[in-house]
Amino acid sequence: QVQLVESGGGLVQVGGSLRLSCVVPDNIFSRNAMGWYRPAHGWQQLLVARITSGNNTSYANSVKGRFTISRDNAKNTVFLQMTALKLEDTGRYYCNAADRVAAGSLIPVKGRSWGQGTQVTVSS
Repeated sequence: QVQLVESGGGLVQVGGSLRLSCVVPDNIFSRNAMGWYRPAHGWQQLLVARITSGNNTSYANSVKGRFTISRDNAKNTVFLQMTALKLEDTGRYYCNAADRVAAGSLIPVKGRSWGQGTQVTVSS
């Protein structure tokens, strides 16, 4: 089974930067929008950043102005540039389709396949 493969996480101090990457299978990447998610309470995922096939982007309020999502359609890859990282950005980040999901919204973990994610840990 082909899976989403996230990478680029790590340990960084407050104020630091990281760039996450995600290689996406064709059957998922061909959907209209892709996004980066972070676990939230109650077995849900928070959509922190979203990008359409036309490169329109949107962000959760908590990351707006600090995170930038982009995509390379030729390589089926989605990126998340994270800057000015805060302690509360700590978490495991996953990419997945984001059709009909608004940035800042919660979706249930169940009902779709997820990759292994990539851990971002921000320390003081």
